[in-house]
Amino acid sequence: MEHIFLGNTSIEIHREIQTGNIRHVVFDFDGTISLIRDGWQNVMVPMMVECLQQETDTPETQAQLEALVVEFVDRLTGKQTIYQMIQLGEEIEKRGGTPKAPLAYKDEYNRRLLPVVEERIAGLAAGTLTAEPLRVPMSLEFLQSLREMGISCYLASGTDVEFVKNEASLLGVAEYFDGGIFGALREYKKFSKAMVIQKIITDFALSGSELLIIGDGYVEIENAKAVGAIAVGVASVEDNMYNMNADKRERLIRAGADIIIPDFREGTQLLNYLFNL
Repeated sequence: MEHIFLGNTSIEIHREIQTGNIRHVVFDFDGTISLIRDGWQNVMVPMMVECLQQETDTPETQAQLEALVVEFVDRLTGKQTIYQMIQLGEEIEKRGGTPKAPLAYKDEYNRRLLPVVEERIAGLAAGTLTAEPLRVPMSLEFLQSLREMGISCYLASGTDVEFVKNEASLLGVAEYFDGGIFGALREYKKFSKAMVIQKIITDFALSGSELLIIGDGYVEIENAKAVGAIAVGVASVEDNMYNMNADKRERLIRAGADIIIPDFREGTQLLNYLFNL
């Protein structure tokens, strides 16, 4: 079907879904609820370009390497960070270099990102920053509404689980994820969003329309469609100098999102639609 807007809102309906059955909701974190790591691309891309320049004899220019890195970092967003680092290693190898272990690159990335994130975290912890500007608009109110309706909520992120738990707590949203908070592990093959989704379906013997997945990355949208769940894509605006995610909305649609929202400011209308209220 051609997409339509729900009533007088910016909520895009891209395909008809079976509404009124949802019992469990899985959320992505960064860019879906949290803006604490907003601008992470401004740290990851320069680091990777630097690695390619220092660890290979590539004749490519800075601009060529930047374009290469931006493409695969953007494409792999939503998966655990380690997959972007694995790709970096492969690109170094292709150019005759000897890559370090993916975890070594990931640790270096986290080390460089930490000052940006820690400044925000310290501000939240000290009370000099309020949580609201660091949350995707109205995401807290959306979670509160789901709790009042008795819906089980889960958080599944490609960011390391210890960071996710801490940041969710500082943003005042951790308590709403009664189903659990999941994130990347150093033994990365032991976690994926698809595994979390599959476990919920198995544990509660759910049919597709009883599970809702909400995220701003194509990965969780594809995971949702693979099991017949309802998928809401959040085309949130992230701050980065590379114009990455400029086509976030189109990518979410291509991944199979049933519904596209810019944020949760029209959360009440979305819930009314999804739950036949």
